[in-house]
Amino acid sequence: MKSRTALVYSERYQDHDTGHNHPERPARVISVYQFLKKSDLFPQLLLIRPRPAHLRQVNLVHPLDYIHHVKHACQRQWRLLDTLDTAISPESFDVALLAVGGVLELVDAIMAGEARNGFALVRPPGHHAEPTKALGFCIFNNVAIAARYLQEEYGLERILIIDWDVHHGNGTQHIFEEDPSVFYFSTHQYPFYPGTGAESEIGRGQGKGTTLNVPLPAGAGDEEYQSVFREIFYPRAIEFMPDFILISAGFDAHEADPLAHMNLTESSYGFFTDMALQIAHESGHERVASVLEGGYHLEMTSRSVYIHLKHLMALSPLLAEI
Repeated sequence: MKSRTALVYSERYQDHDTGHNHPERPARVISVYQFLKKSDLFPQLLLIRPRPAHLRQVNLVHPLDYIHHVKHACQRQWRLLDTLDTAISPESFDVALLAVGGVLELVDAIMAGEARNGFALVRPPGHHAEPTKALGFCIFNNVAIAARYLQEEYGLERILIIDWDVHHGNGTQHIFEEDPSVFYFSTHQYPFYPGTGAESEIGRGQGKGTTLNVPLPAGAGDEEYQSVFREIFYPRAIEFMPDFILISAGFDAHEADPLAHMNLTESSYGFFTDMALQIAHESGHERVASVLEGGYHLEMTSRSVYIHLKHLMALSPLLAEI
């Protein structure tokens, strides 16, 4: 049987309780999953039920002292972890391990040929998490851990991370900014939270040149974003020739999202997905794993994820030309 596009999900992702009216709430993943379950795509997806990551896997990015700090904070029923925006509950440590584990199981399925590509519908998100600090709703950096896992477990040399969340992924950038084996690309609203992601941030030391930030002003929409992907990002990605592509898939640059000021429509998420698939194809493989980051308008995030998955499944044609 031809390998399919995978979807990672667990009802336990609802158990990370961020409190009343917090934007990063359980309804985010519930609404997306229910939308997909009723859609024409669902019967064709390979559903993966995650298992928690081992602490040694999380330790590929986060020191053990920090991991134990998160565990103890949850056990002691703290309501905030490190910063005023990262809410936690007693279940949050276990759910965060399950989020990392879901992403790792997705990349395992892709590397084993059981899935062509896939999307991890997980929470809490991860791209703001620094090695020793929670930030921006993020506890463990799911995508960064997956990148290190691919290198450690499978010996892959070059990992590309595409971050199209409306907020810059400060944590992911800082983890890899001195490492030439991981290319980090982000286009995001700027100036905006968390204040990083200037065009001048291109990596440091041996990693200089493998960080690419393309900040965009508030109000940018489909035309501006697609131009960035086509004219700036694509040539650099092809030159890098990644062995695996990870996507920090935030859907909060959508015109309806309440936490930002961009004007993307759902169609651009299909375009971004096609671009990732094209880069994988040009690099000699199909390995693309996408992970939920932001996206806070429930209906439009659900519709955007649907478009993203439809294009991952190649139910819409790939780009005819770049």
